[in-house]
Amino acid sequence: MTGIEDLQAWVGRKRSIQDEMAAPLVRRMAALTGRAGIDLNRGAAAPAHWLAMLFDDAAPQAALGADGHPTKGDFLPPIPLPRRMLGGRRLRFLREPCIGHALTRETTIASITPKQGRSGALIFVMLRHEISDAQGLIATEEQDIAYREAGGAAASASPAPEKPETAWRKPFRPDSVMLFRYSALGFNGHRIHYDADYARQVEGYPALVVNGGLTTLMLLEAALQQAPGGKLFEADIRTLRPLFCDAKAMLCGAAPDSEGRQMLWVEDEAGAMVLRISARITP
Repeated sequence: MTGIEDLQAWVGRKRSIQDEMAAPLVRRMAALTGRAGIDLNRGAAAPAHWLAMLFDDAAPQAALGADGHPTKGDFLPPIPLPRRMLGGRRLRFLREPCIGHALTRETTIASITPKQGRSGALIFVMLRHEISDAQGLIATEEQDIAYREAGGAAASASPAPEKPETAWRKPFRPDSVMLFRYSALGFNGHRIHYDADYARQVEGYPALVVNGGLTTLMLLEAALQQAPGGKLFEADIRTLRPLFCDAKAMLCGAAPDSEGRQMLWVEDEAGAMVLRISARITP
């Protein structure tokens, strides 16, 4: 088994991936999010948070693990824990990407941190992304990947923070078709999002798990609807507990302050907070 001392040698590793905010991708994202009349002409600005659909690993089929993810030990370190999830993301947008423009994302393994949680041993890998176009840097992201021991999903839930006063609410009920379309957009092969038998029998979930990126996307879209013409500049995202396919949920937001800073969150059917975003959206 790989020791934590051996894993620290992976800190500082870098990888660069090229991609493009292509018009077909923007058209499909507009269909998923219900945006009508979006400009698909080359050079038109695309929503900044749609960058999340780009820069997939596109690993060869033979390089996938049993969970549908690329096997560890290529770029990501060989963490000796079987389950993985995205714990949090911190996004900063300097400019919007433009349709048809080439983009580059440079990723650095920033840290590897072992912890002991209520569900057992945990190891957090923090990745730092820098996304650039021909004119320079357009976005940065810090991403926390959490690895944990095998076992029931409920044990990994985090205590929810206190909810602020709600300014708006919007129903959200993700189904299996929505999960499939989102995974297809990002070429995401993680089986917990489309293989119900695997999700239940192997990873111990009661149903398909809604991709945290999908929940984030729909929450940010709902917040932007409250500020027509507004643009997203910052989003600090934390996943608190899983949300499951076909379960009723609610997208919620507090009133923004004078600088557009606001708290956004998603509640499950029982009213528990499953995801939280501290965002800044300009009016």
